[in-house]
Amino acid sequence: MAKSKKEPTKTSQLLIYLAAAEDVFAPLVNPYELRRRIEFGSRGSFETTVYRMWKRGWIRFVDKNAEKFIKLTKKGQLEVLVAKAYLPMPLKWDGKWRMIIFDIPEDANEKRDLLRRLLKRNNFYQLQASVYISPYPLNRDAIKYLYECKLHFYIRIIKIEEIDNDSDLRKHFSLK
Repeated sequence: MAKSKKEPTKTSQLLIYLAAAEDVFAPLVNPYELRRRIEFGSRGSFETTVYRMWKRGWIRFVDKNAEKFIKLTKKGQLEVLVAKAYLPMPLKWDGKWRMIIFDIPEDANEKRDLLRRLLKRNNFYQLQASVYISPYPLNRDAIKYLYECKLHFYIRIIKIEEIDNDSDLRKHFSLK
């Protein structure tokens, strides 16, 4: 059994739904039908979320047969991988640390920020600017994101059996 992490945001839920719709149902999703399918709350909340996703470049609108549809962009597809990267933490620690170190070029700073967000969502702790550590591994969606973005060329994932003076890390992660 795993500990639960915080719930994904409505934006994350919407992104994941759009990705599933593209994979399974159709390449286009009608926004009005979408709002009915997802328990989203008020219409204003839904429209605000869709607008923010459009402003960030995650979705685009397509007209087809006099109807408006939503389609994920490539940037949105990468964001889906980040949104899916919630990893339930195992109850029992295997005694090994996972360290991720990276040196991502300045022209890919947006991807670097996405990577940092992904690591934080997966319970990684920032030791230094480009060094993160966790007692738990990354999930497959997170690793898929690294390959999709071509970031795996700039990242090293290290499994460590022992760290000297790791009491602060054990305390941070509530480990014995």
